[in-house]
Amino acid sequence: MTEDNKMKHIQVELSSAEEAFRESVLLFDNGFPRGAVSRLYYSLFHMIRALLASEGLEPRSHDGAERLFSLHFVQKGLFHPADARTLAILMKYRSNADYKSEIVFAGDDYPEFREKMEALSEKIRKFLKERDYIGE
Repeated sequence: MTEDNKMKHIQVELSSAEEAFRESVLLFDNGFPRGAVSRLYYSLFHMIRALLASEGLEPRSHDGAERLFSLHFVQKGLFHPADARTLAILMKYRSNADYKSEIVFAGDDYPEFREKMEALSEKIRKFLKERDYIGE
């Protein structure tokens, strides 16, 4: 992947992350916590994909993104193991939201998940900014 391709890929993923986040807020504000939780995960998933693209990595699956994040960023000490846990937790809840209709998300679940997602997303943005992949 060329530097130009990396930059374009990162921008596409960041845009997708922002869109998924806005969708999650709209869903939650309109009484759809299940969909809101799912879209929160997708926002973080796209942030992770942007981060991976900065190293020329393109995961082929959700599990692949999780593994590559752990291998290339957590194990190297660039991100904390708690960050990998945040991704894994949101991944699990997204799966529950999408495939386990018997699971009900309470109104106070979303703000907690959102806080974790936003904290990790901010760390990723800071990382990308420090390496000149994104501007202000």
